[in-house]
Parts: sequence; structure tokens; C-alpha cells
Amino acid sequence: MTSIASLGRAQAADVVSAAVAPAVWGSTYLVTTELLPPGRPLLAAAVRALPAGLALVAITRRLPHGTWIGRAVTLGLLNIGAFFSLLFVAAYRLPGGLAAIIGSVQPMIVILLAFVLLRERARLGDWAACALGTVGVGLLVLSAQARLDTVGVLAELAATTSMAAGIVLGKRWGRPEGVGLLAFTGWQLTAGGLFLLPLSLVVEGPPPRPTGLNLLGFTYLAVIGALVSYALWFRGIERLPAFTVSLLGFVSPVVATALGYVVLGQSLSLVQVCGAVLVLGAIRLAQRSAIPRPRSPSPPPSVAEPSGGVAVPGTTAVPDAGGDPHPSPS
Repeated sequence: MTSIASLGRAQAADVVSAAVAPAVWGSTYLVTTELLPPGRPLLAAAVRALPAGLALVAITRRLPHGTWIGRAVTLGLLNIGAFFSLLFVAAYRLPGGLAAIIGSVQPMIVILLAFVLLRERARLGDWAACALGTVGVGLLVLSAQARLDTVGVLAELAATTSMAAGIVLGKRWGRPEGVGLLAFTGWQLTAGGLFLLPLSLVVEGPPPRPTGLNLLGFTYLAVIGALVSYALWFRGIERLPAFTVSLLGFVSPVVATALGYVVLGQSLSLVQVCGAVLVLGAIRLAQRSAIPRPRSPSPPPSVAEPSGGVAVPGTTAVPDAGGDPHPSPS
């Protein structure tokens, strides 16, 4: 029988693997500002998703069919297409720190959706992790100059809800039988990219002629920022509780802040360091809350008790791990 300790170690490995995705996404801010053409977030999102999606579909040679056509499109829009386009609106109307604070409510939305769609009940530790993570993100990124904008706030909430719904529905639907993780990832990246590409052309106009640095940045976003990271993210959704996956999104602002300090020479205050520690503590708390609790073993019944079975002549009643006696040679 698998022990609780081994379950904890296996889940910890899955958490680390899935956390690579938001860690990579935290690096996209640096890549976008330093390598990509300015003012083209929708183009960056489209180039990030569509080439990687088409490549995975071509390599795996698997297309969705039946009910999975609609499901793949839905997940692709929720996780990528609608999510990035709504973030684009929020980014233009809100300071980055305020947007991150609003986005930090995603685990709470996941808790509510998971209860409705998955019948998963949140534990006290889950709510504590939500609160701890939100406070940590606030200390990490919020500035005194943050101003509210109704449209921006609504767009950020919609983007957050979109990703939360994608996590929960991905958990509910799972992956079609016989379809590998890379094919499943390719479907969603392609659906999201096909939504974002025409939207970027309408909103931002034709793309400029790319430079060598632009091509390097786009390649990083497509290969590392989409193909690798989303495959790990969707694998995490399969293997971990929906709430645990959603809380891993807090890794992104931590990595973005750290890279800004190390690479760009941005300042890093003691308050921000405390915020990062609280965020990591929230993720650890969520992981511990999700590990199954061991049950207290019940004492085996006596041979003389009627419920414990009857000793057969020539044998001795031996209880198994569940307390049920089985005859074994004496």
C-alpha cells in the first residue's frame, strides 16, 4: 500500500514540475521589454501560442473529434485566447502591481468553481493559503501610486476568472483516452493562437519587420514560454488538486521581481522580500493541506467475536491490514 509519506513526495515532485510554468511566465516580462517590439502584447501572445500549437499538432498528428472539438476550443480560449486578450486590456488601464493583486484572487475563484463542478470542499488551510498569498503579492508588487480604473479592474477579474475556469474544467474533463499530453497541449495552444492572431492584427495593426533580437524573443516565448511551460501546466492540472495548481500562479510575480533585480538592476526592498517569503509559504501551506491525512488504524477483532470470523480447525485466524481474518496454515 502506498504510504502517506510517498504520496507527499510524489505530490511535491508534481508541484515543482508544475511550478516551472508560472516561473517561466514570470520571465516573459523581461523578454517582452528587452527583446520584443514595444506596444505589441497581443502579437506577442499570438506568436507565443500559435506556432507552438501548430508544431505539436503536426508532430503528434492528432486532432480532436466529437465532443472534444468544442472542449479543446473552450479550454484554449479560457487558458490562452480570452485570458491574454483580457490581460491586454487590464495592462493598459491598471498599474502592474494592482493587476497582480486582483489576479491573486484566482485561487479563491478556483475554490468556488471546484466546489460547484468537482464537489471539492476547501479546507481551512486552503483559505489561509489564499489570504497569505494575496498579502504576499501585495507586499511584493503594490505601489502607493496605484489607481483604480473600473474597466481595467473588470478586465483583470475576467481574465482571472477565465484562467480559473480553464483549470477547473481541465480537471473535470481530463484528457481524452489515448491522447498524449503534447497533442492535448497543441490543441489548446492552436485554438488560443487562432483567436489571438486576427485580434492582434485588428487592434495593433500589421506587425513590424522583426529584428534578430525580436526573433530570439519570439522563439523563447514559443518554445519555452508556451510549448514546454503549458505542457507542464496541463500535466499539473491532471495530477494535482485544482486549488494547488491555481496557487502556483503566485510564483510568477516572485520570479518577475527577482529577474528585475538581478538582470535589470531594479531596487528590491525588505518589504518585497517579505512578500516573496509569504508567497512561497502560501504555496507550501497549500501543498501540505492537499496531502491526504492518515487514518487511525482500528484494532483487529478478536477471534472469539462473532464479527471476526470463525477459526477453521487446523488453521489460525490472521487479520489483514483491514482487520478481516484470513485462514493461514498453523
